[in-house]
Amino acid sequence: MNDTYSTITEAATAEFVVQGSEFIGHARPVESVADAEAFVDVIREEYADATHNVPAYRVRADADGDLLREYSNDDGEPSSSAGKPALNVLAQRELENCAVVVTRYYGGTNLGVGGLVRAYSRAVKEAVDAAGVVEERPHERVSITVEYDDSGTVRGIIESEGYEFDADYQAEVAFAVRVPVAAADAFRDRIRSATSGRAELESA
Repeated sequence: MNDTYSTITEAATAEFVVQGSEFIGHARPVESVADAEAFVDVIREEYADATHNVPAYRVRADADGDLLREYSNDDGEPSSSAGKPALNVLAQRELENCAVVVTRYYGGTNLGVGGLVRAYSRAVKEAVDAAGVVEERPHERVSITVEYDDSGTVRGIIESEGYEFDADYQAEVAFAVRVPVAAADAFRDRIRSATSGRAELESA
C-alpha cells in the first residue's frame, strides 16, 4: 500500500427522510479495527430504538498498511441492500481508517432493494462529505516512560516534532505519542539518545 492514504477529517453525521423512513449516517475516523468496532457498538447503543443500525468500515489492520480489513453487515435488511452499498462508498472513495454506521427508523413504506441501496449509499456519501477528506500517513502509538527529571527533555522533543501526545504525570511520567510510522525509528533513537537510554519505550 502507499505511504499515504485518504481518510475522513472528523466525526460527522447526515440525516434525511425517504418515504417516511429516517436515515442517519454516522462517520468517524478510526485507527484500528478495535476502534471501529467500539464506534459501531456506541452507535448501536445510542440508537437502540432504531429499526436498523448498519455498519461498515475499512481499516489498516497493521502499522505498515499491508493488510486492509473490510467489514459490513446488513443488520436485518435484505441481503446486500445496506452493508455492501455502505462499504462500496468507502471503497470507491478509497477511504481507509474510516467507520460508518447508518441508522434507519422505518417509516411504514418498503423501499425495495434498489431504494435501500440508494438510501444507504446516500447516507454514507453525505456523512463523509460532512466529515471532509484528508490525506494521512500511517501512524503508530509510541509509549515513553521516564523519571520526572527526564520528562522536560522528552516533552520538548515531542513538541518540537509537532506530534500529538498525552502525558500522565505520576511517580514516573508516561507519554503516549502518535508518530508517523516512517519516522518512528528515528524518533525512538532520538529519545534514547537524549535520555542516555533511561527512557522505557514501547509501541502500541
